[in-house]
Amino acid sequence: MDVVLYILVVAVSGLILGALARLLLPGRDPMTLFQTMLVGVTGSLIAGLIAYYAFGRDEGPGFLFALLCTVLLVYAVRKLRERQTRAGTRSGSSVSRRI
Repeated sequence: MDVVLYILVVAVSGLILGALARLLLPGRDPMTLFQTMLVGVTGSLIAGLIAYYAFGRDEGPGFLFALLCTVLLVYAVRKLRERQTRAGTRSGSSVSRRI
């Protein structure tokens, strides 16, 4: 039962972090609720790893540092999707010109 509760707490905190990160960045983010939760959990994990190796074993990442890492991840996901969309429209427009 403890493991299920832990996974639930991690999922809810990831959802909160991901939602706040998406709110802090202006612009459109076509992410589902599950993707938002995964970005939040990943940002928190990255912040924890950085804090662990930079500050030692006794220090945790803190909410603001986890939020900063999550914002950076949302920004990276947005730029990656923009690049994929631009590459897809370029190849699609050249095909329509040939016909």
